[in-house]
Amino acid sequence: MIRIDHIGIAVRNLSESNELFRRLLGEAHYKVETVESEKVSTSFFHIGESKIELLEASDPDSAIAKYIEKRGEGIHHIAFEVSDIRAEIQRLVGEGFIPLNAEPKRGADNKLVAFLHPKSANGVLVELCQSI
Repeated sequence: MIRIDHIGIAVRNLSESNELFRRLLGEAHYKVETVESEKVSTSFFHIGESKIELLEASDPDSAIAKYIEKRGEGIHHIAFEVSDIRAEIQRLVGEGFIPLNAEPKRGADNKLVAFLHPKSANGVLVELCQSI
C-alpha cells in the first residue's frame, strides 16, 4: 500500500504560517512538534486523508534553513506512506532511485522516514514514511 501521507512546506515563521493555513483551510493545526535530529519545528493540518506539514528551521544550519535560503518558502517534499519502509527502500533502489538514507530514522508524527534524492525523482524530494 502506498498513499500520500503529507506534503511538506518549508516556512520562515511557523506561527505566521499556522495562521495563514488556518485561514486557507478553515481549521487550526492539530499538532506542533520539534524534531531535534532534523533541527526543525513542525505543524500539521489535516486535509482529507492526507496532511500538510509546515517546517520551520530551529537551527540556521538545518536542511530547511538552507532550503529557504536557496529557494525561499514553498513545497519542500511529498511523503508517501508505506507499510514496510525497509522493503520499499530496497525495491526503489532496484528501480534506480537514489536513497538519501540507507536506513530509516525517526521523524515527525511518530513515523520512520527515509528520503530519495531529488535527482532520481524528477527534481522532487520524496519522503517514505511508516507509522511506528
